[in-house]
Amino acid sequence: MTSPAEGVVDLYSRRAREFDADRTRTLFERPWLDAFLAWVPEAGTVLDLGCGSGEPIARHLIEQGRRVTGVDASPGLIDLCRRRFPDHDWRIGDMRGLEPERPFDGVVAWHSLIHLAPADQPAMFGLFARCVRPGGALLFTSGSERGETIGDWRGEALYHGSLSLADYRAGLETAGFDLLRHVSGDPGCGGATVWLARRRGGKVPG
Repeated sequence: MTSPAEGVVDLYSRRAREFDADRTRTLFERPWLDAFLAWVPEAGTVLDLGCGSGEPIARHLIEQGRRVTGVDASPGLIDLCRRRFPDHDWRIGDMRGLEPERPFDGVVAWHSLIHLAPADQPAMFGLFARCVRPGGALLFTSGSERGETIGDWRGEALYHGSLSLADYRAGLETAGFDLLRHVSGDPGCGGATVWLARRRGGKVPG
């Protein structure tokens, strides 16, 4: 029997176009994205983990001149990305098993880590460290309390998992990231809990 966490991939694979239709394009995330981009060079590379359909996050990164590699476990969502942004790199895959070929100037995991079970999330900090070059930026969202919840989307169960805020801070520290900014339940960003960090080393943008 598929676990609730594993069921997320099946849900987004079966109903990719409905997810895309429901995803708002208002880009209320822009202040965070622009703060992230301040640490990414012009024409720099960004890895979008759990990129969905590429709207609106990847589109904004591309429009700001960055080269995007997107990874998502849903073939339907990756197909939409490939149709919309054929000049960028879109890959079907589970981010937990990603083996990066090279480090990126920045990594975004927006509303994707939250679909992993708490037991799977600590290992993601090591992945972030392998994917972000020294001096590069990391932007991700999380829950705010350790545990699991099951929501509802279009009549189907949608899993969410979270560590504690202290766990996320410790994970960043251990993986070699300095926390630049963090807001729990940001009211200007749909109530998201957001983390912006920089991997230690490298040059600081002037």
